[in-house]
Amino acid sequence: MELVILVLCSFFLLALIKFLYDYLWIPLRIQHILNSQGIKGPPYRFIHGNNKEVDKMRKEALTKTLGLTDEIFPKVQPHIYTWINRYGRNYLCWNGPRAELVISEPELVKETLKNTEAFSKGKISVYFDKLLGNGLVTIEGEKWVKHRKLANFVFHGESLKNMTPAVIAGVETMLEKWKGQEGKEIEVFGEFRLLTSEVISRTAFGSNYLEGEKIFAMLNRLSIIAGQNIHKTGIPFINKFWKTADLIESEQLGKGIQECVMNIIKKREDKVVNGEADNFGIDFLGLLVSAYHDSEEKNRLSLEDLVGECKTFYFAGQETVNSLLAWIVFLLAVHGDWQEKARREVLQIFGNQNPDPDGIIKLKTISMIINETLRLYGPTNGLPREIRREVQLGKLVLPANINLHVQNIALHHDPHLWGDDAHLFKPERFAEGIAKATNHNAAAFFPFGLGPRSCVGMTFATTETKIVLSMILQRYTFTLSPAYVHSPTPIIALRPQSGIQIILESLHNDA
Repeated sequence: MELVILVLCSFFLLALIKFLYDYLWIPLRIQHILNSQGIKGPPYRFIHGNNKEVDKMRKEALTKTLGLTDEIFPKVQPHIYTWINRYGRNYLCWNGPRAELVISEPELVKETLKNTEAFSKGKISVYFDKLLGNGLVTIEGEKWVKHRKLANFVFHGESLKNMTPAVIAGVETMLEKWKGQEGKEIEVFGEFRLLTSEVISRTAFGSNYLEGEKIFAMLNRLSIIAGQNIHKTGIPFINKFWKTADLIESEQLGKGIQECVMNIIKKREDKVVNGEADNFGIDFLGLLVSAYHDSEEKNRLSLEDLVGECKTFYFAGQETVNSLLAWIVFLLAVHGDWQEKARREVLQIFGNQNPDPDGIIKLKTISMIINETLRLYGPTNGLPREIRREVQLGKLVLPANINLHVQNIALHHDPHLWGDDAHLFKPERFAEGIAKATNHNAAAFFPFGLGPRSCVGMTFATTETKIVLSMILQRYTFTLSPAYVHSPTPIIALRPQSGIQIILESLHNDA
């Protein structure tokens, strides 16, 4: 009996030492190393780090609404805005016991995002794992190279041109619903959610929105849960024995998404087995299924990889464009002069005909508007990286096992880079292209990432956006509804908290 007690006491003592080492000694050591190099930040708090402070600031920010032209940075990322102003462009903070070096100095950002070997993607939370799985956003190394080649084939060159009819068909369906709604209020964030879901379903998966409807609904719910848990501290030992309601729900959603994706994959496989098709198809799903069945083991995708890539593209292909379109319409509703400039350009290039690939390239004003919207209302959760071994970044020597967080919102709203009017919508900034607008500083503007891991769907997203805007501008003028409340909220992308309500007026009496 005494031996059992001794063994138990020894076990608990070792567990306590390990716990204190991980949750006290390591954080204080890292804090000292970085403080001594001039990197300051909010002090580490035992176990929770700075998560309670972040949670409090974000909850307070959610209760506030903004004027239509106010700076959004303090509302959508209040902790980052506060700490950059207090501690400088680069500061140290704590996600639980894990050190996070937040950087928004352009040269350090450029170095970080271009050196994928030293600054890797790192681990993602269990919630983001359920959301994105083994997709392009999360994987690394040889696996990433293989997946990226497949995606490059689908989302570049001739393949993009072949997607244009599917985008136009989706917009025509949406605009048909809008007929007779002139003078009435329309909530466009929800409208664009349906549209972009339909487009990514048709272009990448050869199906339609109804087939993917359950997937989109579950991914949307998962994204909300993931967003709610970004700054919550989990203690691994406890989490093994006690699961939160969010964790239980996310696991159920993950299983549900996998089942739906598997059904879509099986339909594609059955067509080949039954002789209805000679191959799995040349869209993204077809290429993935072909790779899953590849006879060469080195080229083959696992089932886990296949499902993960489907989840990533269902989510990213819909979420990014949906938010971008909604914020562009908001900004053009507020700035009627730019709405009119964009309309004149569209009518000059296309007249009343549907957009075509050659004309889309010529849309200079709309390109300026897209870039300025991405600068002001682009993704706000930053680009996370992980340092696995000691490395030098600029003049800093960074210890192993810390996270690095590149904050694009901080750079996109930085008055040092964009001037004192950085918070204002001024598409003329991009009149002579991105390089001139950023003074050839690549790290001043990177809404789709930077370096080797920049977003593979960037060209597709901007092309889809140009088509949708062109077709709306050909038919309607629009203004903000008096019911609209300006409250941008970061989930994964930046969403309007209560939607975006506009009033349409037809350009044609017979519309």
